[in-house]
Amino acid sequence: MHVKDNTFLITGAASGLGAATAERLVAAGGRVVLCDLSDAVEAHAERLGDAARAVRGDVTSGDDIQAAVDAAVELGGDRGLAGVVHCAGVVSVAKLVDREGNPADLEAYARTININLVGTFNVMRLAAAAMAKNAPGEDGERGVIINVASIAAMDGQVGQCAYSASKAGVVGMSLPAARELSRHGVRVMAIAPGVFETPMMSEIPDEAAQALAAAVPFPKRLGKPDEFARLAEQIITNPMLNGEVIRLDGGIRMQ
Repeated sequence: MHVKDNTFLITGAASGLGAATAERLVAAGGRVVLCDLSDAVEAHAERLGDAARAVRGDVTSGDDIQAAVDAAVELGGDRGLAGVVHCAGVVSVAKLVDREGNPADLEAYARTININLVGTFNVMRLAAAAMAKNAPGEDGERGVIINVASIAAMDGQVGQCAYSASKAGVVGMSLPAARELSRHGVRVMAIAPGVFETPMMSEIPDEAAQALAAAVPFPKRLGKPDEFARLAEQIITNPMLNGEVIRLDGGIRMQ
């Protein structure tokens, strides 16, 4: 799979990891359809120029994601949709029992699972159906799906039951999805980022964010979105990367 002259759908593309990935793929000669709920997605697509399109969409909506997939297929022309980098998600922090002895809110838990896990499945199923129709390329490859998990899937901290469970589900889908889609020539991978400089980190208190950065063995800092984008590009172009979850975390292990 080559980036140049191919078209990719990126969710959560208005900022952070998704925005950086879009920039890198366009710089490498690819085309991108940016999908996000934020108004900022349209401005980002404009900055990227003719190689980019914006589609406002909710990853939990079948209609919204089908529209984004259709836009990518159209933009791809004869090549169709070559790949997906699914970055959309939310972070949530809530203890099972708070300081006053109240139980966690069940609707908030379900919302996190719905966006992070069900939304991932929704994007995968619709993108895979489109990619399965592509003409096979080298090695019979028709497409690649890259999902975003988190090191919280393996190293969840106190208060991360919902977030960790949702990302562990993304990890758990990777291998069976890769096995199932192999007959269509579609690869499935996941990246599990550690602590990165993204808008999601802004939802964490500054003191906690500084402590997380200090806990990274090396380099002792937050990850940069382009470092995520570089790994996504490598996954796209390396056909032997399939059915695996790659930690991108500077060696940090959460406690």
